[in-house]
Amino acid sequence: MEYRQLGRTDEKLSAIGLGTMTWGEQNTEAEGHEQMDYALDQGINLFDAAELYPIPRKAETQGRTEEIIGTWFKARNTRDKVFLASKIIGRSDATWFRKDGSTGTLTRAQIFEAVESSLHRLQTDVIDLYQIHWPDRPIKRFGPLEFGRHERIGEPIEETLEVLGELVAQGKIRYIGLSNETAWGTMEFLKYAQTKGLPRLQSIQNAYNLTNRSFEVCQSEITFHEDVGLLAYSPLAQGYLTGKYENGALPEGTRKTLFNQLGRYEKPGAAAAFTKYIALARDHGLTPAQLALQFVTTRWFVTSNLIGATSMDQLKENIDSVNVKWTDELEQACFEIHQIHSNPCP
Repeated sequence: MEYRQLGRTDEKLSAIGLGTMTWGEQNTEAEGHEQMDYALDQGINLFDAAELYPIPRKAETQGRTEEIIGTWFKARNTRDKVFLASKIIGRSDATWFRKDGSTGTLTRAQIFEAVESSLHRLQTDVIDLYQIHWPDRPIKRFGPLEFGRHERIGEPIEETLEVLGELVAQGKIRYIGLSNETAWGTMEFLKYAQTKGLPRLQSIQNAYNLTNRSFEVCQSEITFHEDVGLLAYSPLAQGYLTGKYENGALPEGTRKTLFNQLGRYEKPGAAAAFTKYIALARDHGLTPAQLALQFVTTRWFVTSNLIGATSMDQLKENIDSVNVKWTDELEQACFEIHQIHSNPCP
């Protein structure tokens, strides 16, 4: 397993990180524990969670993923072997995240409550990387590329960073990161860190895969100049790049079958792109998942490629993708497909 530097810290994170959002919904506690055992044994040290998880978000299950990680820490005594990441929700109309029934927003009180609740569920004293799951301002997210004008509401970024700075000073979080954020938002956090002496942003967790390479357009330059690396989520396009949904198939137990919430990957032009990449993998003796994953892992701006699985067979295949030799021929072939089918699933 290769290890890469997190931002401008001394931390080294595994090139493959373990996503956890199925634990507590599609996966049981025992299955989550089994996945963590195997991942740790394979050299994975980054586990990524969120107060929202598992997916899909529901009041009945909210926080269960963190609880499963917490019981694993307690049972295995492994907290010191894991770089633990979690997230706080951004602006949300959901009322079940806070004890008083408030809708979600990044006020000082809500941030402190969220951190304390996550620490309790995770059975730990500190979260290594604390991320804002999506912005507090009401931008378009989880799909559109274009900027949509909106009402200027939301907690000021400067004030959010000040609160996170308090938590760093108290030793409850070590580093901060963003998720589902734009280039402008990323630079605002960096600006206030520099001008106000506040904690520096170390990572950004955005969707990135063969059918969504939008991070390359503006944000990869931020990585180059500012050392804010990508924690890439959805590297398999929620399963579409594995080929399991080919020809309208609906395998039992999959997210599409259970929840029908994969609209981000069902846009015009998406199916043609998936077909091309799946065929490319098979032509080179690879599984479609291995091709898609190793493409993401080999990008220079990726700090860690966050995989997720609902079965041990999937987990093993995903981790084994690091052994795929990435050739100039594969690179050129992916480039040519991308030129014809550019970002159908942003």
